[in-house]
This record gives sequence, C-alpha cells and structure tokens, in this order.
Amino acid sequence: GPGGGGGPGPVTCGSVVKLLNVRHNVRLHSHDVRYGSGSGQQSVTGVAAADDGNSYWRVRGRTAAVCERGRPVRCGQAIRLTHLGTGRNLHSHRFASPLSGNQEVSAFGEDGEGDYLDDWTVVCSGTYWARDSEVRFQHASTDVFLSVTGEQYGRPINGQKEVHGMAASSQHNYWKVTEGIFVQPAEVFKAEQYHAEL
Repeated sequence: GPGGGGGPGPVTCGSVVKLLNVRHNVRLHSHDVRYGSGSGQQSVTGVAAADDGNSYWRVRGRTAAVCERGRPVRCGQAIRLTHLGTGRNLHSHRFASPLSGNQEVSAFGEDGEGDYLDDWTVVCSGTYWARDSEVRFQHASTDVFLSVTGEQYGRPINGQKEVHGMAASSQHNYWKVTEGIFVQPAEVFKAEQYHAEL
C-alpha cells in the first residue's frame, strides 16, 4: 500500500498478542496463581507451549490515558499490557523475584485498572513498534527491563520460567510478537470514513 515497506505493519492499541522471549523461547504468561513470597500478587511466568490461552495480553494506553483502538504504538511510548484471562496488568515494583532475586514482575489490578506501576515503555528502533521486530519493555517507574534468564519453577507451575525485571539491557530482554489478533490501522480509518458519510 501507500508508504511501502510491505512488512506486517505496526502493533496497535487494542491488539491482543502473545509475546515471545527471543533468547529463551518462552511466552509471557499469567494465571490465577499468587507468589508465595514478595508482594503475594498474581504471578507472571514464561511458558514454552505456543497454544496456552493464558498467554494473551491486550495492548493498551498507559495508566489514565486512552489509546484509541487501532492507533499504532510508537517506539518510546508507555503502554499497559493487560492479561486477557484475569484482567490484571503487567506490573513491577521493588520486591525481589522468588528465584533469581531480580525485581519481581507481577499482574496487578482489577478489570484492567491498577496503578502507574503498570506502565511499560516500548523500546524499539524506528517510529513504530513493528510486529516482526524484537523490542524491549522498560518499566516506566523503576527502569528495569522485562526479562527471562532461565530459572525454572517447580510445583504448582512446574517447568515455567521466572519473568523478572533487570536493570541491565541484555539479550535476555528482547521480546517478539508471535500469535495475535491485530486491529488494523486501515480498518479503523475506513470505519471513521464510513461513519462520516452516514
């Protein structure tokens, strides 16, 4: 189309995606299981299975901000990732993660509303978060990067990997969108045109 490029296009607000940690080949995941340490909030892990329904996250604007459905997410923009199954937001705070002692990453809030510690900045090159690019998520308040370094849980979430925040940028921080339901910018634009004609 116009503008060329021909790639798969940008990730947009309202899209529902799975996020793969490129180095460890696990998808960002949550479930109604709480940490036995730290904050005691809902745990966030990495899972190897591609088809797990608890690995879907909705891309939304940062806390108290609206990001219209279909608006492309810019590199450097703060967003929230809301867990589809439980309605809680990807969150971090100054608690130690249970296995590695890095910064805990949890899922927090009710029905998609938590607090400013749910905000993550999309770190990428270029103008927009491209669907096929490897990006990092930097916690807006504490500056840690969303990371996996391979520590593995036992029961009750046997085999799942710890997800945590790390201060240093490294190969453990890169994530890529895999499966998802994408809201196309063009569809939104067409809908606006259509409504204008009515």
